[in-house]
Amino acid sequence: MAGALALFCLFIALAGCAYLAFAVAVTGNFATDKAAKPADLPPVTILKPLKGEEPSLFANLASFCAQDYCAPVQLIFGVPRADDGAIPVVQRLMSTFPRQETELVIDATTIGTNPKISSLNNMMCKARHTVIAFADSDIAVQRDYLLRLVAALEEGGVGGVTCLYHGVAIGGLWSKLSALAVDGHFLPNVLVGLRTLLATPCFGSTIALRRSDLEAIGGLAAFADCLADDYAIGTALRKRGLKVVIARFLVAHSCAEVSFAQLWRHELRWARTIRTLDPTGYAGSFVTHPVAFALLACLFGAILPGAAVAVFAVFSRIVLLHVVTSRNGLAPHPYWLVPVRDLLSFAIFVWSFLGRDLMWRGCEYRVRADGTLMPN
Repeated sequence: MAGALALFCLFIALAGCAYLAFAVAVTGNFATDKAAKPADLPPVTILKPLKGEEPSLFANLASFCAQDYCAPVQLIFGVPRADDGAIPVVQRLMSTFPRQETELVIDATTIGTNPKISSLNNMMCKARHTVIAFADSDIAVQRDYLLRLVAALEEGGVGGVTCLYHGVAIGGLWSKLSALAVDGHFLPNVLVGLRTLLATPCFGSTIALRRSDLEAIGGLAAFADCLADDYAIGTALRKRGLKVVIARFLVAHSCAEVSFAQLWRHELRWARTIRTLDPTGYAGSFVTHPVAFALLACLFGAILPGAAVAVFAVFSRIVLLHVVTSRNGLAPHPYWLVPVRDLLSFAIFVWSFLGRDLMWRGCEYRVRADGTLMPN
């Protein structure tokens, strides 16, 4: 029995190495394009839901104020409470960029169980422009961000534009592990999903769309109870016959985890979100964990071949990370953490099947089978 299990684990590990090789080829074909200049420069409203003084929050928000965009840009920030730690950061931002049109909305009104959607909905009453962009608070962008978004949005049949992102570690060990997960697992997996037509993503890192299209899909209230609100918005646009395109550039996601518990909760929420959206595809992603299966082969008795495949799997992941960083001009990662990162990802994958509870911004929820949230 142990021998059969060892052979099975070796087979899965080798299949995982083949998957990583395919991911290297796919990822190598993705790189930032030169900024396209849109034919028209419509005024844009950017909505930023905030909660608390996150690390790098000022720098992230400031990147949206420093855009090479020769049309009005309205920035709206939303917080639920008057004592929120993000408010002093926004006030500092307003002082630093006095010419940037900014507004702060303090409103605890909720329209459902998703706090981010409630905050966005509260900000929408202040939005003045026909092009709307949502972007998470932990995202930083380049100066040509809006030019690229608008150029992609004006293409024929496009109803929404979203952005892939890379990880930026802004702390110690745990944030480095988080950034490794983004660049070495999330980003290549999405690109493979797009190449094989198995993924139709839409990310909270950025969603740009026209106000008329947002209203046509029911407004933000239609997503008030969705865990994966970004994915649901993309799906709703596609159901109306509109395309949701991924812009050919990356934005930066700040990885600020300071403890194992914080990292675990964050990534478990991601994992259970993906599992809810695509349970079959998520279950099939076990093949993306070759290091773990190679070590399981060792455990079941195939010590030498298991160890050899494990080493090769780690090497393959390092090559994949190198391709991601070199093709997109990103800082290299600490490669010695790759085996730890791979095993941690496998542990989260396994644990994600053992329940539907998650924690989001300090609140506990349970995810229903239909992807809606319920307070725990």
